[in-house]
Amino acid sequence: MSKQLIIAEKPSVAADIARALGGFARKGEYYESEHYVLCSAVGHLLELAAPAECEVRRGKWSFEHLPVIPPRFELVPIAKNQGRLELLLRLLRRKDVRGIVNACDAGREGELIFRYIVEYAKTKKPIARLWLQSMTPQAIREGFASLREEREMRALADAAKCRAEADWLIGINGTRAMTAFNSREGGFYLTPVGRVQTPTLAILVEREERIRAFVPRAYWEVHARFAVEAGEYAGRWFDPQFRKDEADPDRRPERLWEAARAEAIAAACRGRRASVSEETKSATQLSPLLFDLTSLQREANSRFGYSARTTLAIAQALYERHKALTYPRTDARALPEDYVATVKRTMETLAAAKEYAPLARKILEAGWVKPNRRVFDDSKVSDHFAIIPTLEAPKHLPEAEARIYDLVVRRFLAVFYPAAEYLQTTRITQVGEHAFRTEGRVLQRPGWLEVYGRAAQEEAATLPALAAGERAQVREVSVQANQTRPPPRYTEATLLAAMEGAGKLVEDEELRAAMEAKGLGTPATRAQIIEDLIAVKYVRRAARELVPTFKAYRLLLALRHFGVEEITSPQLTGDWEYKLKLMEARKLGRREFMEHIEAVARDLVARIRDGRIPDTAFATVRAPCPKCGGTVQENYRKFACQSCDFSLWTVLSGREWDPEEVAELLEKRVVGPFADFISRQGRPFAALVRLTDDFRIEFDFGQEAAAQAEKVPDFGTAEPLGPCPKCGARVFAHGMAYVCEHAVGASRRCDFRSGRVILQQPVEPEQMRKLLATGRTDLLTGFVSRRGRRFKAFLVRTPAGKVGFEFPPRAEKPAPAAAEKPKAARAGTAARKRRAA
Repeated sequence: MSKQLIIAEKPSVAADIARALGGFARKGEYYESEHYVLCSAVGHLLELAAPAECEVRRGKWSFEHLPVIPPRFELVPIAKNQGRLELLLRLLRRKDVRGIVNACDAGREGELIFRYIVEYAKTKKPIARLWLQSMTPQAIREGFASLREEREMRALADAAKCRAEADWLIGINGTRAMTAFNSREGGFYLTPVGRVQTPTLAILVEREERIRAFVPRAYWEVHARFAVEAGEYAGRWFDPQFRKDEADPDRRPERLWEAARAEAIAAACRGRRASVSEETKSATQLSPLLFDLTSLQREANSRFGYSARTTLAIAQALYERHKALTYPRTDARALPEDYVATVKRTMETLAAAKEYAPLARKILEAGWVKPNRRVFDDSKVSDHFAIIPTLEAPKHLPEAEARIYDLVVRRFLAVFYPAAEYLQTTRITQVGEHAFRTEGRVLQRPGWLEVYGRAAQEEAATLPALAAGERAQVREVSVQANQTRPPPRYTEATLLAAMEGAGKLVEDEELRAAMEAKGLGTPATRAQIIEDLIAVKYVRRAARELVPTFKAYRLLLALRHFGVEEITSPQLTGDWEYKLKLMEARKLGRREFMEHIEAVARDLVARIRDGRIPDTAFATVRAPCPKCGGTVQENYRKFACQSCDFSLWTVLSGREWDPEEVAELLEKRVVGPFADFISRQGRPFAALVRLTDDFRIEFDFGQEAAAQAEKVPDFGTAEPLGPCPKCGARVFAHGMAYVCEHAVGASRRCDFRSGRVILQQPVEPEQMRKLLATGRTDLLTGFVSRRGRRFKAFLVRTPAGKVGFEFPPRAEKPAPAAAEKPKAARAGTAARKRRAA
């Protein structure tokens, strides 16, 4: 009897099909029934490889072998999945298998997985297509009753192949051309380029450039505490006449740009009584949508610090090994419309689990699981639906897996709860002509917040009640100094969001629409793209932040000079998506698209090969060459003398040189200390940099000062920074520290010493002058704790003559009624001072 071979994309889908159709017996890694043989891939089994005549050895990457435009694309097995491929090939060659059913995922990538398998097998057996967006048994049976013909799917198959081949052509040719360009002076300087990888890198570099160019501005805020009969509350001064200024985004209604004005407002309000008015209105807040992979990765990164790759691996284990979650590599945040019954059964499973039982039972008893377009919507489901728990209740999960499972389950429960309801109160306290604003809200009904146990926390935002016509007494007024801050660096959570929404950066309306649901990469590939950027040294992790390296800057600089900016923006992806959608609609042919891609690849190679980066794009160092007295010029990769062989690499231990720093090094033979060097293990360190007598660079971690410890240094014409807080002598910069002149030498009789870099925060001489003169620096914002967390603080002189931290007061949140506690507040300020490391 003839049979049909059903090829699913994943083992779990094959198992679902076997259960839905019935009559199957398991035979190792596949199933068989009277009419079908059923087996699955495990994702991609094959990948594109360069044909032998186009391949060259690593050391031979030169422009003479470019561009690589193969006459045909060859497929090679992916080594880790070779066993599954061989099983499918054996089944395809069975004589009783007369036809094939493509049951891979309903989308471009699923079509590609299947097409590569049948192409590699060189089979001519007839093909039918199972097209599913829901995996309920009923949906599966209906899908088999209405299989699509193979010819209906050819356009989708063409689009899938074209996308893969286009990525290959741009990646191979861009990478080899940039590597050849950067290796012209010798060596092998691998410089990867890719359609998705490079614009993702550009997002990081653009943000870092804004951070580097940022100039902080000082501003002041006026904070007050008010007392009424029912208790105290805090308020912040604001300008009721404020209007948003697009030209100056730093402006805020509560910010004052002159310290004198802030002090004058504070002085005018102290000790006075104030009139109070308030407005209260109802507000609601819906629960977040169900998780797709990107939103799950973002939440796990924000909550637990997990990388995108780690979260994907955990979710994949919960899906494959524990059968506890649905398929995680999805970009959908909704469920199919026929999934209401399945969700009810899942809710019954959770009602039997101790930690979720009260919540799940409440949902079932209230009848909250019902058709709802926010949750059940076929138009919002693509190849896969949102990530939800399954009917399998896992037991004894490891901590990381338990955390991710709990995230998914609570989001699943929360989406069926009603909205949270608040009373939102805005209170205006008028002290003469000055207004202070206080925001507070009272949770009326927790709704979905009950799932997260936030009810008590939200209640803490209440304000003390006002009697009719009651006036408030000003208890305390303070002026808080602050600085504007640069935009934050990207974390994996925020970069994933930027990649997902990259289509918004495309100017062309049609291309933007084509990218609307795509972004850069797919949910399944974004984590790997970030890991690849780190692996090839374009990006490094600094705690949770992602920091582009010098190599990233130089790549983008070169591409812009060569005029290939389209590969640094989402524009190329948008163009491809637009054309691929036309191809799926049979409005564009495969050959026409590939001819366009081949032309893009040839143009890319030609621009890089013929490109020049002029020296005028870089700086001339104002100090002469220490070796011959010639001119030192910065070029694409070095600071090089124009008259001899003296040169310095533009980057040293992950830190890029500034021309002024190079000039100081050449003149004084020592410069620094700098706090942002990166060791080979990826850890930041601080050091001075010295130029030796034989013109080599070496780090000084204080060893030079230690070697001279028994000698009294000749401070000579060095300018003292102020009086020593311990003995009154003079303080100078010496090596990696600021030291008292009596704290060095064999006869030292003072021990005052403070680092010139403290917890990665450089302490400039001007700040040490302020500390010695007034007992306090300005607010310094670049400290990094040993756990990698940034913080800001003042450095202060302690009564014992040491240097310690003082933290700025936090903006107070509205709190429940409480008695006056001025002494405790002062004690808290004192407690915030502690000795610096």
